[in-house]
Amino acid sequence: MTWLEDRAVAVVTGAAVGDALGGATEGWTPEQIEERHGGRVTGIVGPFLPDWRTARPIAPYHKGDGHITDDTLMTRALVEVYAARRDHLDAYAVAEDLVPLMIGEPRWVPELEAEALILQRVFLAEKWIVARLHYGHVDPREAGVGNIVNCGAAMYMAPVGVVNAGDHRAAYAEAIDVAGAHQSSYGREAAGVFAAAVAAAVAPGATLDDVVEAMLDVAHDGTADALQAVVDALSGWPGAPTTDTEERALGRAVRTAVAPYDSVGPEYRRMSRDARRPSRTMAIEELPAAVGLLLGHRGDYRGSVLAAVNYGRDADSIAVMAGAVAAGLGGSRVVPVEWLDRVEEASRMDLRETGRLLASAARDVLAADHQRADERSRVLAGLLAEAAPSADSSAVAAAGVGGAPA
Repeated sequence: MTWLEDRAVAVVTGAAVGDALGGATEGWTPEQIEERHGGRVTGIVGPFLPDWRTARPIAPYHKGDGHITDDTLMTRALVEVYAARRDHLDAYAVAEDLVPLMIGEPRWVPELEAEALILQRVFLAEKWIVARLHYGHVDPREAGVGNIVNCGAAMYMAPVGVVNAGDHRAAYAEAIDVAGAHQSSYGREAAGVFAAAVAAAVAPGATLDDVVEAMLDVAHDGTADALQAVVDALSGWPGAPTTDTEERALGRAVRTAVAPYDSVGPEYRRMSRDARRPSRTMAIEELPAAVGLLLGHRGDYRGSVLAAVNYGRDADSIAVMAGAVAAGLGGSRVVPVEWLDRVEEASRMDLRETGRLLASAARDVLAADHQRADERSRVLAGLLAEAAPSADSSAVAAAGVGGAPA
């Protein structure tokens, strides 16, 4: 594979495997996870609740057993939009292309064990897209205003980073535009910053420090503060954890650093009164938590993803973000084949093919960007040449106005 193909496959598969592993522990505390599984989770496990169909009527989903969740369903749909358009996307693309995929094309939904629409699986914050854009006919650029502020837009923004490989600022700007149809406030901001992280990660020669620097370069408000908090908290970390005790300490350190900026509160299933409301001071928990776990594990894919899985709370989305960045840095070889094969089989989804599809679209977009950049360079050269002072005007300027001494 080319570099771009390898990194696109890596990002897609790395995120999806994290999603599948983290889905089994989503919503629970680290202590509950260890009690349920007899210790820390080290790979693919079954549902947390054996009676998953009836235990939580609001979420009758078969999580675990290698099943991807709505994070990957939405990521795949966004890849399909890029593949159809072969160009950069905006909020209008969400209304014109993504929403029709959500409501018009049945596909296998592993957690429902049935053919269904994406709409029938996604959370309320994602159903909002359909309600606002398809039924409400709201301006796509403003449709995200009023929605639950959560990680719903950020969780599927990795493809934006691949399409803008090596340009974290362009990835941020595009994701902010796309996410405007879905989210506002710090939920929209997280989508932009996550896309920037992926764009930085897939650049040749990139390091984890480069990724963090890129994220801090574009982040604003509470998102920037939360990211800086985990960077500061992990700056003196002794090294990647090698024992369960050290893993637990890392998880606690990350949670402590993120907690002041997380509106959900200490109990994930009993949210604070101001949870998920717009704010200039708050951040979604998932993105800075993923960064903290990546820093603690020095960007190692397996360690970072398992740390996210055992972190609990919104474990699947945290593992998606950690997995996408770690795989973007390390390439497809770092995603454990034994996990990927099982997830593809259990989810009935060819994740490698999704990565190749994204690479194909990204190659076309990047080629068009290259041509546009060349054209822009010529225009700028012409403008600067026209703006350069001529010999006559330089002489007049040196002599002063009207020829008088300067």
